[in-house]
Amino acid sequence: MRLSTPIKIQELQQKLHLKAKEEPEFRFYSLYDKVYRADILAHAWALCRANGGAPGVDGQTFEDIEAYGVERFLGEVAQELRNQAYQPSAVRRVMIPKKTGGERPLGIPTIKDRVIQTAVKLVLEPIFEADFTPNAHGYRPGHSALQAVAEVHEGLRAGATDVVDADLSKFFDTIPHAELMKSVARRVSDGAMLHLIKMWLEAPFEETDERGGRTRRNSGCRGTPQGGVISPLLANIYMRRFLKAWEQRDHEHTLRAHIVNYADDFVILCRGTAERALAEARAILTRIGLTVNEHKTRVCQVWKQPFDFLGYSFGPCYAVGTGRPYLGARPSAKGVAGLRETLRDMTGRATLTQSVTELIGDMNRVLQGWANYFSYGTLSKAYRTVDAYAAQCVRKWLLCKHKERGPGTRQYPDGRLTKEYGLTSLTRQLAAHRKPRG
Repeated sequence: MRLSTPIKIQELQQKLHLKAKEEPEFRFYSLYDKVYRADILAHAWALCRANGGAPGVDGQTFEDIEAYGVERFLGEVAQELRNQAYQPSAVRRVMIPKKTGGERPLGIPTIKDRVIQTAVKLVLEPIFEADFTPNAHGYRPGHSALQAVAEVHEGLRAGATDVVDADLSKFFDTIPHAELMKSVARRVSDGAMLHLIKMWLEAPFEETDERGGRTRRNSGCRGTPQGGVISPLLANIYMRRFLKAWEQRDHEHTLRAHIVNYADDFVILCRGTAERALAEARAILTRIGLTVNEHKTRVCQVWKQPFDFLGYSFGPCYAVGTGRPYLGARPSAKGVAGLRETLRDMTGRATLTQSVTELIGDMNRVLQGWANYFSYGTLSKAYRTVDAYAAQCVRKWLLCKHKERGPGTRQYPDGRLTKEYGLTSLTRQLAAHRKPRG
């Protein structure tokens, strides 16, 4: 559910954005008092409540706060901020397995800290939005990953087929605090607001071992925790340094090299200059304290070496009927494999206590969510693969539930699964969407 921003907050955001747009060198000096405005804190609470999430180190849940009284809670938060007595708690750190192997740290602030970070984001975001470059799409209002995918595809079709497929090493964990604060202070001169951000950057993190013991560590002088509400905005502010340096050096024209960025992912679309573009990117990133992951970064000629970006594969495709080659964008093998793994888990033996209606309903929501994202480019082959696997999973599940034998194609053919049981067919949805109306 998407919550609409109250009119008064919209008006404030529009004023801040317009001022920032009209005066690129202006530094905002009176922002902190906006953070504890009653309407901003109330909206920040509503946004956090809608997002949900686990409790932080204090164990306090949304339900606990509602039982205590939301107005009472927000009133106390406002008082702390007004008196400048607020101190953030430690960040609870958990390790999340990566699908590609290994783990990544996720930082979970307390709900109180998340509400205040959201309030700060409501005030700061419209200011920095005026400065962000149009080729940066991550974590921004009015931008999406699919816009980045389309921009890459359009560049390839226009002939920029010499590509730097880049990867940064632990971007969120390595942003230098001192340099990040300089980037924020370029637009914000309000000392109380800067102090808030610095406290969040310096907050220790706490881990729990297998026995339940807790270990607290200092955050050091680098990193902004993934999972913090304010972290994506801070990451964008710092990534802007790289994108603006590229723009100021005029590499778009001198190297004929265009960057498309989404958070810490980016590609550089070139016309025969990818090696030089990579060298320039590496030099700029090193200068601002970031590191290129040399093992995952490569130069490729897309007609010969496809690459993946934001879950999509870019490379040669062939037109049905004519066989004519073209550069297409399609769901990547990893994107399809991730969905297959989810469907397999959803239809395991542990789920046999569900009714078939519940199972199909849950699967349809997952299938539709996947298709909502993978809705760009060449889709037919991926959709057919997904449909076939989803049907196979449901058949196996029904056979186990009813203790039947055989492959199940006779008892539960595809047509019955879609018509009688209601299993979503992405292929049919695609055909219906493309069917001309008249």
